[in-house]
Amino acid sequence: MTAHAQLSADAHRDLRVRTERAATLGDAVMTCLTVPYEFRQLQNDYPILFQLNQERDSFAAVALFGFEAGENLFLSDAGWEARSLPLAMQIQPFLIGGAPDSQGDKKVHIDTASPRIGDGEGMRVFDDEGNATPYLEAIVERLDQLDIGYRASGDFLNALRRNALLEPLTLEITLDDGSTNRLVGFHIIDEERLQSLDAATLAELHAAGHLMPIFMALASLSNIGKLVDRKNRTLRHG
Repeated sequence: MTAHAQLSADAHRDLRVRTERAATLGDAVMTCLTVPYEFRQLQNDYPILFQLNQERDSFAAVALFGFEAGENLFLSDAGWEARSLPLAMQIQPFLIGGAPDSQGDKKVHIDTASPRIGDGEGMRVFDDEGNATPYLEAIVERLDQLDIGYRASGDFLNALRRNALLEPLTLEITLDDGSTNRLVGFHIIDEERLQSLDAATLAELHAAGHLMPIFMALASLSNIGKLVDRKNRTLRHG
């Protein structure tokens, strides 16, 4: 359940947000949205996959954290074990109000039902005078980055479809305990198709700024094996 409200100093003067990472704070998720703007950084840690929204007939890029719903293999008792964190995770429990593709004035909203809302603990959002704290200012900057990245991602994802650069991924993994995990419902960059593109098409993709995130998404697939290793370590240690 969520309960979104527009953020304001009057209504949320004493609001505190817990910033540590834990399953109990909503971090136990298998994937999260990512945008091409951050592929270069995220490809060091996570597989970057593409997921089709059947209702909207559109793709979204996601960072993969686990192999089944509610599984985040980067979480431990010490927190989040990765060098980078997707913007969509960093900004929680905040969001931008309004439709994602609308052009109107953007307002910061907060999910007041989030477990991150601290009961007397966590980072203050407003100071005693009702001014935004440095924490909130940093959040607003990240929200802006995510919003800009989301808007720009449409052209990138359309270019992938237009050039038939996405192929379905079906991955069956045999774990050390003999069990198997199947990863279905995702797409990846079709490397063979990319290599077959003519010079003019590659130049067009480069001019639009699409080649770099394509290469970063391809490079990120090496992290699938590392994610399997994390899964096996989890099984060994219970």
